[in-house]
Amino acid sequence: MLLASASLTACSSQMYGTLPTRDAAYALIPPIDRATTPSEYQIAPGDIVSLAVFGEPDLTLEKLPVDDAGFIQVPLIGAVRVAALTPAQASTLIATKLGTNYLRNPNVTLNVIEQTGQVVTVEGQVMKAGSYPVDSQTTLLGAIALAQSPTRIAKLNEVVIFRTIKNQRMAARFDLGRIRAGRDPDPQILGGDVVVVGFSQVKSGYQDLLRAAPIFNVFTNF
Repeated sequence: MLLASASLTACSSQMYGTLPTRDAAYALIPPIDRATTPSEYQIAPGDIVSLAVFGEPDLTLEKLPVDDAGFIQVPLIGAVRVAALTPAQASTLIATKLGTNYLRNPNVTLNVIEQTGQVVTVEGQVMKAGSYPVDSQTTLLGAIALAQSPTRIAKLNEVVIFRTIKNQRMAARFDLGRIRAGRDPDPQILGGDVVVVGFSQVKSGYQDLLRAAPIFNVFTNF
């Protein structure tokens, strides 16, 4: 069993060892000081949006829920699917639909005001793995804190963030110890990300040694 565990750990480390780190990792998953702006955010089911049409108060709505299928209900034109669109793209789509039959050159602005559908999944060596709600200010440290911190056998320099970018599953590896110390920036976490905290075989062996110490009389008084 111990040999199998060690083998799996070695395979995992070799796989993660091929992932981008440091500058290459931050190029893929930027730090919070280069956070994704609202115009780049993709609307998700469960979000709440606001809609404003310049000069048309009857078409201006403070809160519109995005339903489970990704649609909002817009006066005059009915259901419009906005999921997976940025706010700018959704604004253009609605303006086009309104301009086709109802208004001349409508000026439409759609904004996301609540990202209720956004969660991050935290797995691996954390105290409480699970899925947690995030917003545009959530960072890697924040996500780990939501999972009640790493375990004692966590491998802090092997924390992997998985993210879907342009329909491709990507991953990058970060050093949580350096981030905690302020030596590396804290990457932004987005809804849909998966964070996996690695397992340290060395720390695990040390913990096993401490637990076995009273039995085998490892420690001796001098």
